[in-house]
Amino acid sequence: MYDYVIVGAGSAGCVLANRLSEDPSTRVLLLEAGGKDRSPNIKIPAAFANQFHTKLDWDFMTEPEPHVDDRSLYIPRGRSLGGSSSMNAMLYVRGRPLDYDLWERQGARGWGWSDVLPYFVKAEDNDRGASEFHGAGGPLKVSEQRSPRPLDRRLIEASVAAGIPPSSDYNGPEQDGVARFQVTQSGGKRWSAADGYLKPVVSRPNLEIRTGVQVLGVEIEGQRATGVRVGRRFGRSELIRAERDLILSAGAIQSPQLLQLSGVGDPAELREAGVEPRHELPGVGRNLQDHPFVTLIWEVSDQNTLYRADSPKHMAEWLLRRSGPLTSSVAEVVAFVRSRPGLPAADIQFHMGAAYYEDHGAEEYDGHCAVIAPVLVSPQARGRVWLRSADPIDKPRILTNTLSEPDDVRSLVDGMVQAREIAAQSPMSEVILKELKPGRAIVDPVDLEADMRRRLMLIYHPVGTCRMSDVGEDAVVDSELRVHGLDGLRVVDASVMPLIPGGNTRAHDHAGRARRRPDPRPCGDGGRTCGSVSATVQGSA
Repeated sequence: MYDYVIVGAGSAGCVLANRLSEDPSTRVLLLEAGGKDRSPNIKIPAAFANQFHTKLDWDFMTEPEPHVDDRSLYIPRGRSLGGSSSMNAMLYVRGRPLDYDLWERQGARGWGWSDVLPYFVKAEDNDRGASEFHGAGGPLKVSEQRSPRPLDRRLIEASVAAGIPPSSDYNGPEQDGVARFQVTQSGGKRWSAADGYLKPVVSRPNLEIRTGVQVLGVEIEGQRATGVRVGRRFGRSELIRAERDLILSAGAIQSPQLLQLSGVGDPAELREAGVEPRHELPGVGRNLQDHPFVTLIWEVSDQNTLYRADSPKHMAEWLLRRSGPLTSSVAEVVAFVRSRPGLPAADIQFHMGAAYYEDHGAEEYDGHCAVIAPVLVSPQARGRVWLRSADPIDKPRILTNTLSEPDDVRSLVDGMVQAREIAAQSPMSEVILKELKPGRAIVDPVDLEADMRRRLMLIYHPVGTCRMSDVGEDAVVDSELRVHGLDGLRVVDASVMPLIPGGNTRAHDHAGRARRRPDPRPCGDGGRTCGSVSATVQGSA
């Protein structure tokens, strides 16, 4: 018997395993379906896309999306210790204070900006040192880029010439502006949640970590979750019990899937999939949000790009000195902009770099390139995750409804136009040879929109499918991350975010999870009080 069983050794699970096992009298079990995080494609920053569609990836695809030419959109999710923090592009972005204040206004008590900022600071070990907005000495390494491309300077200066102000700290009080990304790396290597939180404590006798374990569902007795069923060889299953809390940290796709497989969700949808309803919570799987983006790509005369970054010369440089193009996060420059007057915050985030990036890195180009990709950071579209069948091995069905809202389309088209404005400014214009994507012939906004619907991708930030709120019929967990109506069960990952933050979601993996606060409610174990770990929750790139 364990006090806590944590499902998923990704960003949330690693932090929880660390914090909950600090008490030597507490027995903690961490379950991970993937394996170890030893692959060079995990450790080498620029190799992250080499993990896509491999055993390190859950490799999810949406259903045909009606607003993007009925294409199925790819959603990679990390499948190893560290989860998606072992796969992402390592870009450190907190989002806007507005994001967290909106969470609180929607019923997530205690999750406003003033509440979570101290935990962002506490989590950090930032190259810039300690300040009002940053921390030093925390578990999460946040560094300046080791070997940024010279083209970055041109991209930044061209952005300023296009009217975007320079930013000294986009994670400070004001997000708008252009700067180089800070990254979650240490000494030119990826720094995942497993590196920061799990590996320093693996020798604790009260912490057990099991990899290669497929969780099949939650065991529910009456109104209490008592444990999980896990798969074993020869078709048999094993029940693992949690005396205090069972914690789902499987991410915005699989946490709702596990709840639904266990009979928690919308009864009609569950019956349709062949699952007997056990606990009615219609919000499970609803409210799915992700950041869509589209790339604009130019061939350039600059020869110092990421083209052939994996050459033997550059590999040797990384192995010997942990420097060179293989330390790159591919997107090295960031800009937050408002596409039109009157918006309360940036609606577009530009990812810029000295690379050709299309079709999630699968499409290649024989030459040196630059990319400017507008990302929609405040999408109005909402999707859902639901069961394909009652078989836990079947991947769930996913629909994001991307570009279903007119304002989302308008913002992204405006972002494409502004990307071209940046590229047209000196000193960027001086190195551009030709536009490759979408191509100079595509100018009219109607044609730009059509091109966007043909090529648009998701940028690996699914959130929202177990919405956190103390009020509302569609809420799945309360502000202490307890599943409504069930004792002993919490969800702690990106699925609890009511609204997607305005930027890459990796930073949220660590901020609130450093916070361990007492929970006065009994856990259903004879009046024993639990300690809960609340979080500003999981993400990816």
